[in-house]
Amino acid sequence: MTDITTIGEILIDLTQTGVNGAGIPQYDANPGGAPANVAVAASRLGASTAFWGKAGEDGLGAYLRRVLEEGGVNCAGLLAGRQATTMAIVSVDADGERDFRFVRGADQELTPQEVDEAAVRSSRILHFGSVSLTPGLARNATIFAARTAHKNGRVVSYDPNYRPALWASRADAVEWMRLPLPLVDIIKLSEEELPLVTDLSDPEAGSALLARQGIRLVMVTLGSRGVLCRWQGETWRQDGVAVKVADTNGAGDTFLAAVLSRLCRRTPENPLEDLTRGELEDILAFANRAAAITCSRSGAIPAMPTLEEVEAMA
Repeated sequence: MTDITTIGEILIDLTQTGVNGAGIPQYDANPGGAPANVAVAASRLGASTAFWGKAGEDGLGAYLRRVLEEGGVNCAGLLAGRQATTMAIVSVDADGERDFRFVRGADQELTPQEVDEAAVRSSRILHFGSVSLTPGLARNATIFAARTAHKNGRVVSYDPNYRPALWASRADAVEWMRLPLPLVDIIKLSEEELPLVTDLSDPEAGSALLARQGIRLVMVTLGSRGVLCRWQGETWRQDGVAVKVADTNGAGDTFLAAVLSRLCRRTPENPLEDLTRGELEDILAFANRAAAITCSRSGAIPAMPTLEEVEAMA
């Protein structure tokens, strides 16, 4: 049985690093896509992981496959799309403000028929995000996978990651980001994303609403202030770990991967069964350390720590 299967986008983060002597922007091509990030991070932290999605039959797609395989991720579900590998282009203006644009491609092509139901049923946790809920065939594939996992009693994890450039309107994003909530057991979202799925900006009130909708574990990330957690009717804030920040890219994915990987170390087949607050506090402390290490380095996947590095930080 696989600990964690993630489904969704895998792409190239084309990030501006500066300009050359002629004033021409220079970019680094980094591996990315939140579900792919989670799969690699959880694998580095000791979980068995698999990824389902599509990349292009091009050099970038081959590079992404190599990154996942080197990260210990089962790539049987990384399929070849007809279109080119998707890219997220991050440009920086003279004031340091970042601008995100997406060149969508193969990541949108995954169909429900290409999702291996047996692989979903044999995973303890299925994880997905909201980028694959944007228009495209992958929307149906993602929802199909989540419904299959839910129907078979598997834990479903969701990260509603809002990227305005991918949606026709905020209202469209809100509708689709909320649609899978009845299938979800674990949700991780930021303070900024909380109002999109709850209409509430207060983490206490928003997490309570999500719990009433049936989500068992709610985690609202608060940046340097740590995370607010709601579990079994209790809420508390777990402090973050102070660190000199080099790059926050991938920190949220590392945090969630760390939580999921630690849950999978528990012996029950369902990782949430009989989970105590004390256990969860230890898990969140571990996840905050892992995210802090990622923040202290540049890049997303290249910055993600190993289990030994996080344990040495305790």
